[in-house]
Amino acid sequence: MASDLSSGGRVDVGRMHRTRSGAGSTPAAGGEAAATTEAAAEPAAAGDFKPVWYAPAPHPYFEQVKLGVDAFEKDTGITVEKQIGPDWEQNSQNQRMEALAAKGFNAFSVYPANASGANGLYEELTATGINIANFGTSTDQPTTASFAVATDVKAAAMAATEELIKAMGGKGNIINILEVLTDPNTVLRKAGIEEVVAKYPDVKIIQEVAGMATTEEATQKVGDALSANIDTVDGIIATGYTPSVAIAQVLGEYKSKGGERAIHAVGIDTDDIVMQAIKDGVMDGTIVQNPYGHGYLSLMLLKHLADGYKPIEGVYFIDAGFAFANKDNLETYNDDILKVTDQIKNDLLTKYLVK
Repeated sequence: MASDLSSGGRVDVGRMHRTRSGAGSTPAAGGEAAATTEAAAEPAAAGDFKPVWYAPAPHPYFEQVKLGVDAFEKDTGITVEKQIGPDWEQNSQNQRMEALAAKGFNAFSVYPANASGANGLYEELTATGINIANFGTSTDQPTTASFAVATDVKAAAMAATEELIKAMGGKGNIINILEVLTDPNTVLRKAGIEEVVAKYPDVKIIQEVAGMATTEEATQKVGDALSANIDTVDGIIATGYTPSVAIAQVLGEYKSKGGERAIHAVGIDTDDIVMQAIKDGVMDGTIVQNPYGHGYLSLMLLKHLADGYKPIEGVYFIDAGFAFANKDNLETYNDDILKVTDQIKNDLLTKYLVK
C-alpha cells in the first residue's frame, strides 16, 4: 500500500513482503516469529524528540508501513526506534510500550492491539507528556491519541463491494472472506460490505469466512468455501491481505483446471500474486491502501507536536486515501496514492496543526 517523498525513488505503494494482513490491510495474528528490538537509550532530556514506531506483531502490512518510517528518518535525520511485538495481546503492547517510555522515548506511532483496551495505556502515557499518533487504525473515541492516520477502511470496503457487484452485472451470490473479526478494521469492513449488499435486491452474501492468520490457512478456507458453493457463487470479496492472496491462488487453480463458472473477485493490497491474477483476468481488481503514508505522516505529525504545534480543534482522523487497481490502471494507481500523501504532507501545518 509508496514513493520516497524526498529522495525521488519510486517504490510501489502496495507491494508487500509475502509472509502473511490491514490491513495491511487488516493484520492478523500469527505468522513468523516476533521481530522485537531492545532499546538501550538514556532518558530523554527536556525538549528532546525520541520517537518510537510500534507494531503489535509481524505482518506484511507493517513491513510496508516501515518504508514510510525509513523515509522519515532519511528526510529528517531523526532516528526512530522501531519495534514489532510478539502477538496481538494488549497486555504485551502495554508492557513493551511502558518499558520504552521508562527509557525516555516520548512520542509513539502505534497500531493499537485493541481499539478499546489501548486507551488505558494511552491515558497513562499521555499524562506524562508523551504524544501518541495511531497509524493504520483508530482507538475507540474518546482517546488521548492526538491523531489517527489510516485508510477509511469502511469506505474502501464499500468501494470494493461496489466494484465487485458491477463486475457481477448487479446480481448474484457473494462469498465474503474476512480475516480476524477481533481486529477493529475488519469489523468496519464487514459492516461496509453488508451495507452495500443491502442496496442490491438481487445480490446476496451466501457465506462468510473468517479467522485466518496465514496465507496457508486462508488458502484452505477459501478453497473449502469455493468448493462448497461452486454451483452458486458469482463473486468473492476479501478485505484482508492473506485472503486476497488465497483468492488469487485458489481461483487461478480453478481456472487453470478448466473451471468454466464465471467467478468475479476483488481483494485488497498489491501482493505480486494478486497483481498477476488481475493481469491474467483471474481477479477483477484490488483496493490499494497507503501504508507508506501511515508510517511517514504519523511520525511527521509527532515531530510537529514536539516542536510546539497543537492539533486543530476537531481534527483527529487523517484519511491517507485508497485507490482501486484493475487492468485499466495498473501503471498509474501508484501515482494516485502518492499524490494524496504529498498533499497531506504539504497541508499538515495548515489543516491539521496550529502553533
